[in-house]
This record gives sequence, C-alpha cells and structure tokens, in this order.
Amino acid sequence: MTEKSFTWRAGGLLLPGLLFLAALFAWPVARLVATSFSDPAGAFVHYERIFLDPVYIRVVGRTMALSAEVAVLCLLLGYPLAYQLNRSGPLGKAIILLCVLIPFWTNLLVRSYGWIVLLNPQGIINGLLREAGLIEGAVPLVYNTTGVLIGMTQIMLPYMVLPLAAVMSRIDPTLPSAARSLGASPLAAFTRVYLPLTMPGILAGLLLVFMLSLGFFVVPALLGGPRDILLAQLIDFNINSTLNWPFAAALSTVLLGATLALYWIGDRFFDLGRLWGTR
Repeated sequence: MTEKSFTWRAGGLLLPGLLFLAALFAWPVARLVATSFSDPAGAFVHYERIFLDPVYIRVVGRTMALSAEVAVLCLLLGYPLAYQLNRSGPLGKAIILLCVLIPFWTNLLVRSYGWIVLLNPQGIINGLLREAGLIEGAVPLVYNTTGVLIGMTQIMLPYMVLPLAAVMSRIDPTLPSAARSLGASPLAAFTRVYLPLTMPGILAGLLLVFMLSLGFFVVPALLGGPRDILLAQLIDFNINSTLNWPFAAALSTVLLGATLALYWIGDRFFDLGRLWGTR
C-alpha cells in the first residue's frame, strides 16, 4: 500500500466522525458564540455587563473558586487512592476500581438527592454526631457551599483517580527503593523521586476536574443555597426564566473560553501530552 492510498484510507475513516462532530458540536457552538454578539445595543454589550457588573463578577469568581476547591479536595482524596490502587494485588485493585467506578453507574440526580438525605439537619450524619455527643443541635451541611463541595467532590473524584492511576502505572516501582538504598528517607524518596514523576497525572487530574466543575448545574442547584449560584445556574435562569438568550450565550461563551484557555495553558506549560504518551 502506497503512502498516498494509506492517507486516503485514513481520511475516509476519519470523515464520518469529523462530520458528526461538525454537525452536532462545532456548528451549534459557533451559533452560540454568534448569538452572544447579536444584541442590537452593541456586539459587546453582554460581555461588558458580565465583566463590569459586580453581581456577575461575583458569580464568575465564585464558580472559579468552588471549582478550584473541588479540584484540590479531589487531589487530596484521590492521590492516596490511586497510589494504593497501583500497589494492591488483583483482588485489591478490583475492589478499589469498583468503589471508584460505582458513581458512574448511578444517576447524578439520584446521587444528589442521596446527599440531601445524608446531610440534612435530621439526616444520618447529624444523627450520628449527636449520638456521639459531638454536637447538640445540627451542623449545616446542605443547602450551602459545604453541601455543594461534598456532592461535587464525590462525583468528580473518579476523574482525578483515573489519570493519576494511569501515570503511576507507568512508573518503575523500583525507583523509590533505589532512592532508599542510596540513603534517602521514605519521605525524601517520595517527595523527590515518586511525586515529581506523578506530576503529569496530578496536573491532568486538576485540570480535568476543574474544567468539568465549571459547568456543574444539578449538584449546586440541589445542594446549594440561594447565595451559592454558579455560572451554569445563571445561564439556565437567563434561558428558561428571562428568555435572554444573547446574554445566556455570552455567559456560555465565557465558560467555553475559560475551559479552552485552561486546556491550552495545561498543555503548553505543563506538558500534559505525556499523560497520553504523545511526548
């Protein structure tokens, strides 16, 4: 087979998928962006409103801050889990993977209502704390930022564990032992040998969790309070309640631009391509 014929065959295989993406993703996104500039009062009037009005600046800032907090919590919880996943035997790996993947098998709405049952003032967690004598009344764990953090962290945790586990599986397990044999303490062997090697997985997990968290709607809507409105909820409000589609399109474009910028920064400066073995 000549190189030219191979190129044509490869192009033929890619064409259906590219047409599908163009029709169902690229074209709608392009229309969305165009709609955000279609207001008769001016092409940039909605963007000026977003970045100059303190109310919308707070919503954008709250969305960014909450997404960053979820990413950090997922890292703190997911790193030991991914580490143990790679160190365990076949049975241990199967059990850990089952626990990690179970959230993918449960509907997002069901999980959110499950957290309401667990976290409400008369729920199981507050009941156990009262029985243990740790509290007298009730700890506010739901319908606030705490509830949103708990719900989103539980849902996003697999997106942190899986990239970390993928990177850790490619690390030579004898390297920390070699560092120990050269006189390094267990902590030094971990922080100076093992941890730097897992950095692509850490960065990829943080980036992935952060980007996905930016567009969360169901969990903040159910577990959050009236002061915890995020960008996705604001978009929904402008589409379904005020019918202000151009402003909703501008908010969506800001969200899209932030996601693309984050991905470019991660790939450009943190070499995330190593995670997939492309570099």
